[in-house]
Amino acid sequence: MTRNAAAEAHTYVTEADDAQIVDFVRALQASGRGVPEARPALLGADGSRHEIPQPIYEALRQVADALVDGMGVTVAPRSARLTTQEAAEFLGVSRPTLVRMLERGDLPMEKPGRHRYVRLDDLVAYQAARRMHRRSALDAMQTQSAEDGLYEATDGTPPLRR
Repeated sequence: MTRNAAAEAHTYVTEADDAQIVDFVRALQASGRGVPEARPALLGADGSRHEIPQPIYEALRQVADALVDGMGVTVAPRSARLTTQEAAEFLGVSRPTLVRMLERGDLPMEKPGRHRYVRLDDLVAYQAARRMHRRSALDAMQTQSAEDGLYEATDGTPPLRR
């Protein structure tokens, strides 16, 4: 990430066998069972209780799961500017492929000097759009295969539709 984004981002890494995190994940998995009105909350050292929105609770669960699996987790603002190498790693493509995508205009970029930068917001939006495009193409292929009689369930039931 650029110097500005790096100052705003923080990477969390833990030991894979950190018992406190494992216990925390187990508690998260067990939480809420049998108590439908319970809302996620943070408890302060002074005993104060602060309810947290569901999206933040889900993010915390994902972070805890990743840490238990021995992965590092980086928290960065969506407005962060990434280098072409960082953006390529985010999308899972090579840097030359990303540069071609930028030059074609597939993704917006900033080029204040010689270097190109991509906003994390734009990468997330691009990734979501590509996911929707792939899903649509797969659905169309499934529909066409069913219409052509190439796709049948083994037990004689009609194919599943999404």
